[in-house]
Amino acid sequence: MKQLMLGNQALARGLYEAGCSVVSSYPGTPSTEVTEEAAKYDEIYCEWAPNEKVAMEVAFGASLAGKRSFCGMKHVGLNVAADPLFTCSYTGVNAGMVICVADDAGMHSSQNEQDSRHHAVAAKLPMLEPSDSKEACEFAKKAYELSERFDTPVIIKMCTRVAHSQSVVETKDRIVPEDRPYEKNIAKYVMMPANAIRRHPVVEERTKDLIAYAEDCEFNRVEMGDTKLGIITSSTSYQYVKEIFGENASILKLGLINPLPEKLILNFAARVDKLVIVEELDPIIENHCRALGLSVTGKDALPMEGEYTQNLIAEKLGVSVPSYKTLSETLPNRPPVMCAGCPHRGLFYILSKNKCTVLGDIGCYTLGAVAPLNAMEMTLCMGASVSSIHGFNKALGEESEKKTVAVIGDSTFMHSGMTGLANIAYNQSNSTVIILDNSITGMTGHQQNPTTGRNIKGEPAGKIDLESLCRAMGFERVRVADPYQLDECEKILKEELAAKEPSVIISRRPCALLKYVKHNAPLTVEMKNCTGCKSCMRLGCPAISIKNGKAAIDNTLCVGCGVCQQLCKFDALQSGEV
Repeated sequence: MKQLMLGNQALARGLYEAGCSVVSSYPGTPSTEVTEEAAKYDEIYCEWAPNEKVAMEVAFGASLAGKRSFCGMKHVGLNVAADPLFTCSYTGVNAGMVICVADDAGMHSSQNEQDSRHHAVAAKLPMLEPSDSKEACEFAKKAYELSERFDTPVIIKMCTRVAHSQSVVETKDRIVPEDRPYEKNIAKYVMMPANAIRRHPVVEERTKDLIAYAEDCEFNRVEMGDTKLGIITSSTSYQYVKEIFGENASILKLGLINPLPEKLILNFAARVDKLVIVEELDPIIENHCRALGLSVTGKDALPMEGEYTQNLIAEKLGVSVPSYKTLSETLPNRPPVMCAGCPHRGLFYILSKNKCTVLGDIGCYTLGAVAPLNAMEMTLCMGASVSSIHGFNKALGEESEKKTVAVIGDSTFMHSGMTGLANIAYNQSNSTVIILDNSITGMTGHQQNPTTGRNIKGEPAGKIDLESLCRAMGFERVRVADPYQLDECEKILKEELAAKEPSVIISRRPCALLKYVKHNAPLTVEMKNCTGCKSCMRLGCPAISIKNGKAAIDNTLCVGCGVCQQLCKFDALQSGEV
């Protein structure tokens, strides 16, 4: 049956059809939907792991046990999972193991736009790169065959455009291979130095075999057209090249992106007059071609940063760009803001009011850094806020301790904040850590986490109690605050900053977008009381605006949280009727 599918949905379908049994992932845009879609198949056990390292180790354990497995993550998540990644390249697998990493060229929702192909090269693992949904499904199935044939984990690299675009997929039946019995093999799976040193030559020999395989494999193909121009490309860039050039160029499309073929590329180059490499981000293919002695056009014409488009490629390669209209530059900017009723807004207002130095983390609360709150001064990576405040306070001492806090979400805290908190408890900096507990993983679309008490299917699951956990880690001072109550938040903040010992504040209020959250009626403005002082505007709530010099409430956005009422000295903001 043919269906129109997102790339991520198609990849999940490929996992299903290939007989995958165990899926463990950590949500991260643009990879999240792969696991969410896989969870819809009852035949596959799926879970959200606390972080990507754990997810990869779970997938490895399932493979070791003889079941086909999968783990998924975004590009920065692969950094977290790099430890098991590099070593399972040495151990190899039992049943097939597939790893999906989704890159985010253009940084639509990421703190960098690193190129994950470097991980495949460095770890010496095969990497497949589909260019549409059909290939995402097919490559997922073939990745398991490749994994078991060459005794290796296989990486599938998606990107934002392929993950979140749609094309036709022809679905097929699920075929579950026979389980591969687990056999004790200390020399293969126990990576202590004496064994690991014997596995490295195995990896090098496997790479040679994969290069030979790449010369004539089904993932790479030549499409001959006009031989005046030859283009080597992959992934979504292939789609752009086909749209721009059609039959006016010859194309070598690479689906197996690591290791790269040699003879195939040299033979293709010999058939064309000019050779151009079109690839997003880093010159991986280009450098390989140059190492083969080829003269190519690549990053000397095309940028090394940002997401490519058809028009960008055409313009840079000297092809006329069709005329098109752009949106008027007079349109107002619409920067991202926290949602109306977001529980983080009140806390960030208090932090800004008290001129705190705020070291932040990865989540929707990172928007606390933007105007008008301007209440965050650092965001590095998952968990870094907690580790960094310890170093910050150790460096500056008491002058910093009284005004500096770290903020981290509940899911991010479980991901990689606990080790930083353990460091504060162990090495004793007088640091105040605020856990923003909104009862869900918010930024990636409301996925469950170990603190919510629900699993990926919404069923009851083990629940970690944050207060008990923090106390067990050595914190005597653990406070819970309601961010809708500004006076309470400010009182607790000042007390913990003044304390002469490490402390944790848990700012607890469910995300305003959760379906089970019952909101109050929208507020109304008592016009005769409003002086137009704009105090309410300091919150940056999208439900509040100024019209004709007076406050205005958008009743389609307002959830009646009442935070703005606490800023109004003139009783102009009134609670609405329920």
